[in-house]
Amino acid sequence: MEREKQFKEILAKYGNVPAEEMTNDMRFREDLGLSSLDFMSLLGEVEDTFDVEFEEEHASRVFTIGEALKLIEELSE
Repeated sequence: MEREKQFKEILAKYGNVPAEEMTNDMRFREDLGLSSLDFMSLLGEVEDTFDVEFEEEHASRVFTIGEALKLIEELSE
C-alpha cells in the first residue's frame, strides 16, 4: 500500500487531481489531464523512485493508475 500512496503523490505533481482523490481506474490523460510531456516526466521520476526501468512497450500499454501500479510491482520483482 505504501508504494501506491507514493506513486499517487508523485502523480499528483503532474496531474490535476489530488493524490487522496485518485482511484486506480483513473486514466492518465482523460481523468488526470496529463500531457505526453507530463507522462514522460512522470515515468522518469517513477523509474528513479522505485528503481525500475520502463521499456517503450511498457509505457504504451499503461493507461490507468492500476495498470501502472501492477507494472511497477512486476518490474520490482
